[in-house]
Amino acid sequence: MKLLKVLCFLFCVHPAYTQTLGLKDSFSESVYYFIRHAEKDRSNAENKNPELNQQGKIRALNWLYFFREIPLDKIYSTNYKRTIQTVEQIAEEKNIAISYYSPENIDVENFKNQNKNMSILIVGHSNTTPALVNLIIGQNKFEKMDDNDNSSMFVVRELAGEITVERIITKY
Repeated sequence: MKLLKVLCFLFCVHPAYTQTLGLKDSFSESVYYFIRHAEKDRSNAENKNPELNQQGKIRALNWLYFFREIPLDKIYSTNYKRTIQTVEQIAEEKNIAISYYSPENIDVENFKNQNKNMSILIVGHSNTTPALVNLIIGQNKFEKMDDNDNSSMFVVRELAGEITVERIITKY
């Protein structure tokens, strides 16, 4: 039920819908959806670039269903198999090319300016996802994610200079 309320909220106040009402200039909003890659194959500890395991493929499909009705303007991924595989179906369905980013080299103000008034999905890792959320919100609020946490999503909204952040734990 909570997920349904969140989806309704996202649907009702999303920038694409305010534009259709002629309110885009008054209520322009940047929305960032941050997720960690789905479960990776851990069968070879030496492999630094593993693909998703079966559970991860199911989670990636669930993310596809989750984002199906949420308008997105851009999708960002680190250049690793597991992050790309987590969002590639979403990108394909929405006809959006995946943009690659390096978490170590993010100029946060430039990133925010490039994505102003857009709705974007960013997939990263257990350490880089909360770190990037912290950079966007300008606070050191979130620590590294647990290694088994592949279901959290951070939603950051910036409206008229005010930033809000919410961490959502999905059930799938």
